[in-house]
Amino acid sequence: MDLNTVTDVRDARLREPWRPGDAWLGGGTYLFSEPQPHLRRLVDLSRMGWEPLGLGEDGSLEIAATCTVARLSRFGRGFGAGAAPLFEQCCRAFLASFKIWNMATVGGNLCNALPAGPMISLSAALDGECLLQSQAGVLRRVKVVDFITGAGRKDLGEGELLRSVTLPARALGCRTAFRQASLYGLGRSGALVVGTLDPVDGSMAVTITAATVRPFRFWFPLPPDRDELRRAVEAAVGADDWFDDIHGLPAWRRHMGLRLAEEVRHELTTLSQDGAR
Repeated sequence: MDLNTVTDVRDARLREPWRPGDAWLGGGTYLFSEPQPHLRRLVDLSRMGWEPLGLGEDGSLEIAATCTVARLSRFGRGFGAGAAPLFEQCCRAFLASFKIWNMATVGGNLCNALPAGPMISLSAALDGECLLQSQAGVLRRVKVVDFITGAGRKDLGEGELLRSVTLPARALGCRTAFRQASLYGLGRSGALVVGTLDPVDGSMAVTITAATVRPFRFWFPLPPDRDELRRAVEAAVGADDWFDDIHGLPAWRRHMGLRLAEEVRHELTTLSQDGAR
């Protein structure tokens, strides 16, 4: 797709004042996928020199906004943490072409805020935290579950930038369970649910995405039973929170969200009981 309204591409390192019609350019897979008549200038992040992935001294993982899906996938396959399988599962949920796979960025997927965004699923399930930077250089942090506020909506100010997402060490050490459903064999996710079980204190979290307009993460100090989990979901997710588009009606998404949530709960509690024997 040609962006014939764009008159200039600027280097983000110049830190120039933000103007109406500006947009950050990461991988560009969304920007160049459809007309963007409101855009006049792209601010290119590719030369910022951010390290794609970095492990902190506390065991946390910082993922740069410019880290590609392909790079994250390769990292996940060699990562030794308990939650490592979830990286590849969420990366593969893109069902992307070779070009998308190698150009799409973690930050772009988050900032598009599409319900089916699998980087949202991954980072929300692992209790991720966004690092945001304003044009004045002011930094603030917000949880991924709070950063995504609705379908296509995020907590990002004018000219503000998503710098990175940090996944805490405690979450990375969790055992995980993954479920995904689509109306089509190679279609966009209609529901994607992740469960995590903390081996340290036995707590469990179940995160529902794709089926809902924003991520919903439910944390329990001890693994819930079927009824407790269902009550928690039904109390928090209202009728208008189930997403509605060509990839699935709200009633179907609600059914699949509840069904997959129970499946990940059952998988993790069964594994936990087997391990305790």
